[in-house]
Amino acid sequence: MSTITAVDTFDIRFPTSLELDGSDAMNPDPDYSAAYLIIRTDAEDGHEGHGFVFTIGRGNEVEAAAIEALRHHVLGRDAEELLGDMGAAWKLLVHDSQLRWLGPEKGVMHMAIGALVNALWDLKAKRAGLPLWDLLARMSPEELVSLVDFRYITDALTPEQALDMLHRAEPGREERRVRLLAEGYPGYTTTPGWLGYSDEKLARLAKEAVAEGFTQIKLKVGASLEDDIRRVRLARETVGPDIRIALDANQRWDVAEAIDWVGQLAPYDIAWIEEPTSPDDVLGHAAIAKGVAPVPVATGEHVQNRVVFKQLLQAGAVGVVQIDAARVAGVNENIAILLLAAKFGVRVCPHAGGVGLCEAVQHLSMFDFVAVSGDKNGRMIEFVDHLHEHFVTPVDVRDGCYWPPSAPGAGSEMISNSLENYSYPDGPVWSGASASLTTQH
Repeated sequence: MSTITAVDTFDIRFPTSLELDGSDAMNPDPDYSAAYLIIRTDAEDGHEGHGFVFTIGRGNEVEAAAIEALRHHVLGRDAEELLGDMGAAWKLLVHDSQLRWLGPEKGVMHMAIGALVNALWDLKAKRAGLPLWDLLARMSPEELVSLVDFRYITDALTPEQALDMLHRAEPGREERRVRLLAEGYPGYTTTPGWLGYSDEKLARLAKEAVAEGFTQIKLKVGASLEDDIRRVRLARETVGPDIRIALDANQRWDVAEAIDWVGQLAPYDIAWIEEPTSPDDVLGHAAIAKGVAPVPVATGEHVQNRVVFKQLLQAGAVGVVQIDAARVAGVNENIAILLLAAKFGVRVCPHAGGVGLCEAVQHLSMFDFVAVSGDKNGRMIEFVDHLHEHFVTPVDVRDGCYWPPSAPGAGSEMISNSLENYSYPDGPVWSGASASLTTQH
């Protein structure tokens, strides 16, 4: 038996706004950040559980405070009991009768719960000596179904239907696991497409992306139609006709505006339009999907829970589901979303980039391929070449593919020097010689 002895939280921020990395039509000056936590136990193995919520700067302290508010749920508890029933652990946090009033199941507290849940999964995978994707892929269909809270989604997916899907996928698991290790998992890159980049930088990075083996790039759009037409035309001329170009409006438009704007960009052969309007507007997404067809609508990085994903799928409002490792309440809820997408036959292409999102979400896509959908066709994980050097097990992206991690854990552990140097506001990057950053950001 081991006991959880500490939940330590950190406000970690990177001054990415200085180079406009991550800039888009709604977020012109992001400082990529993480409200970060470490779960510690008194076990002799020394394993810790690491998790985080991704933000873009101001407000990161609010997420860190929300994580701290959850400590009492796990401090002093038997770690083996929590890790042995992760479905019950999820409900312990999400079903708190008083915390639910702050949501329910959405917003700051729900994301903080996701960070704590993901940290528990990180600890569980480390103790098992397996990367998270492999740990999940080895679970029986019954074990996987027990992780999911089916409340509010049984009109679209019942436990029995989920169990049947997982059983049907079970015979091919080992063959797909071998394929994954041999072939990797397709990726696409947003590195060329940040809105604050010059045309020259866009073209140079687009060429580099193609040379690195990526078959799809993504551009941010939505601030100026004239600029977008020029930038998308430039990207198409740069990469040629065989490379897919996806577009991301980051929630910029109203419904009619989205339909008109995408219509003027569609001649450049658009792979999808991402987040065209408010992530809460299911009917708006449905209208846009109808109005811009055959260009698919992609969304999910700001979708707050499995219920909204269910409605988007039921309404035919989404053609590409974009899960995010740090938006909903952790691994468990993302498994529910993967099962819903499989039920509706919609492909999943996760949102990544940010701080640690590539490291974390790759595990969910790889698990999905091995144990749920069994499909990589048309599926890709977003890649952005930022901040990976701060992680103990950074992603391995080569030849346009993510290569499966073998290190035990969920990939979310940052190196200790980065935690120290980028701690806000007292870390060396934000204080002393860099004090001016604090006033600017």
